Amino acid sequence: MTDRISLRGLRVHGHHGVLPTEREHGQEFVVDVDLEVDTRRASATDDLSDTVDYAALSDRIAAVVSGDAVNLIETLAARIADVCLADAHIAAVTVEVHKPHAPVTVAVDDITVRIRREQS
Repeated sequence: MTDRISLRGLRVHGHHGVLPTEREHGQEFVVDVDLEVDTRRASATDDLSDTVDYAALSDRIAAVVSGDAVNLIETLAARIADVCLADAHIAAVTVEVHKPHAPVTVAVDDITVRIRREQS
């Protein structure tokens, strides 16, 4: 059985991208994560220590996005997945990184990368 905890629309300013202007000025990134978690124990004990502390996890994800710059949002998504999987409660995670202000030459609403990773 796999339950899900989702964090949607985490907005953080970061300096990721391959262009010098992206690195210099940065832009807003939006992150969605779906955490695959067995919540049975937490629902029985009603104890936060038996599940994912999504407030603390949100802070760790935000630190990754606002932290060291990377060229690709693929790399950023992988780093976010690693942070999520450091929590033993999380069996797997799907991370979607949105780059709504990506410097492309045609009109687009959003550019995203979605990855899924599991505990090894």
